[in-house]
Amino acid sequence: MTHSLPSSGLEPGILQRSSLYREFLAEKDEILKHKWIESEKVGYDIGFEAALVDWITKHRASWRRSRTSETLT
Repeated sequence: MTHSLPSSGLEPGILQRSSLYREFLAEKDEILKHKWIESEKVGYDIGFEAALVDWITKHRASWRRSRTSETLT
């Protein structure tokens, strides 16, 4: 039996043009950078979840503020 995802009814590419989706991807990139930096510091892969929690608690608010100020100027 073959399973397929239900059609979203959205035109192709609409997700990629969404500002919300672009923000999600930018945030994910920052988390992955944080994961790499923190893993290098301790000498092993800390994992995505640990990096996510650490980045959110330490950096997310200021990152979002800087993104907001960039779009306003």
